[in-house]
Amino acid sequence: MKKILVTGSNGLLGQKITEKVLAEGRVNLVATSKGGNRYPVKEGYVYAEMDILDPSQVSEVIEKYRPDAIIHTAAMTNVDTCEANKELCHQLNVNAVNTLLSVCEEKNIQLIHLSTDFVFDGADGPYKEEDAVNPVSYYGESKVLAEELIKNSKANWTILRTILVYGISNDMSRSNIVLWAKGALEKASPINVVNDQWRMPTLAEDLAEACLLAVEKNANGIYHISGKDYMSIADLVRKVADYWKLDHSFINEVSSASLNQTAKRPVKTGFVLDKAIKDLGYNPHSFGEGLVILEQQMKR
Repeated sequence: MKKILVTGSNGLLGQKITEKVLAEGRVNLVATSKGGNRYPVKEGYVYAEMDILDPSQVSEVIEKYRPDAIIHTAAMTNVDTCEANKELCHQLNVNAVNTLLSVCEEKNIQLIHLSTDFVFDGADGPYKEEDAVNPVSYYGESKVLAEELIKNSKANWTILRTILVYGISNDMSRSNIVLWAKGALEKASPINVVNDQWRMPTLAEDLAEACLLAVEKNANGIYHISGKDYMSIADLVRKVADYWKLDHSFINEVSSASLNQTAKRPVKTGFVLDKAIKDLGYNPHSFGEGLVILEQQMKR
């Protein structure tokens, strides 16, 4: 069995990879994150503290565990925070990748890097892997810079771009659009929802599966990984309201411009998934199926 090291294992995707490995075996797991382990189950894998901004610690941990592949999920992903704090964004999303790349090159480790639909400007989605990037935010720009470093490296690499990931993590420390909408509407709180942006939301379990498939198949190159349903953000929130039988009247549809957000967002992203389906055997859930899975997890 291959040994994988996951960065950012306390995050939503990191936790879903841990969950999958514990349920299915498939690989040996070394989970790493800054600070202590927040995943409730502590057996069946190794946990090591690793700050991706500390090159000597990164080197030390990778040298100790010698993984076959690194799944790099740690990143600064809040688009407005990235715009407001470009220096920290660059450190986390670009410099940290450079650190990992140098170790991967030296030790012949496969790097699976998570990227985003925000590398595109949103003028012409859904996008294929080879379409030209043109980010409209610093977050998108930092991800393009990281992709360029990876593509120009001598490492064995895979880039998985994804869109609007949703799901439930164990400590619920960070929300996502589905949980945010459900939570607000259950409290009968009015919410402003944009009706002029289109996405293909991705179930965290599907993205975790794609990460493991990329390791197992030793995939190389860029792959687009998302859900299969294309919808506006307003449609997404209405589907959440419908599923949990919540009142639509609290959904206030607005234009992106009216929100005055720090960072600009692409209008229409979405992905053509053919390459991932063909090469990896990727088979995502529909958005409706994703909501059923979330509901089952909430009952645990």
